[in-house]
Amino acid sequence: MIHTPILAAAGLSLLLPFAASAATLSLPSDSSVAVQVIDELTLDADKPRQDDILLKPVSGDTSTSHELPEYCVLVGDARLDDERVRITANSLTCIETKGAYSEIFSGEISAAAYEMDGSYGIDACDAGRCELTPEHAFQLKLASALDIEQQDNPAARINEQRRQANGAGIANPIPAERPDPDQ
Repeated sequence: MIHTPILAAAGLSLLLPFAASAATLSLPSDSSVAVQVIDELTLDADKPRQDDILLKPVSGDTSTSHELPEYCVLVGDARLDDERVRITANSLTCIETKGAYSEIFSGEISAAAYEMDGSYGIDACDAGRCELTPEHAFQLKLASALDIEQQDNPAARINEQRRQANGAGIANPIPAERPDPDQ
């Protein structure tokens, strides 16, 4: 589980992880995270809007204030507006792993896309045609604080039952002892 960053309280502008504590993922308002589109996005006069685009986090970018867990998918909408691509993210699903354990967090997010230089919208247009590739990283800035409760994870319960079964029962049967056919 990711720990709540202590330095954030001091107001230091460092690259901080997405905070997870007491089974809640939290991100303060006005924070920014680096993301990329998963699939190439093309907008023009004939197709000025695309809904339900998929975004993924980018780690290690120093121009943002926070990082999302590695295993995250964001869903948003994109539209062509005045030679810029405007993207708004509206949902987020993340899986936070630690060893054999995983936690699932899924909920709503309200964030808008900015270039890494802080300008609103994404500069990916030329003569009315916009092409945004997965290599183009940009920022999502949150409009409000984000607090997402941990979701039920049936696979984690099943795995826990298998670990507790200690080899007995249906959950984790011990394989029958058989002679090695190669000996």
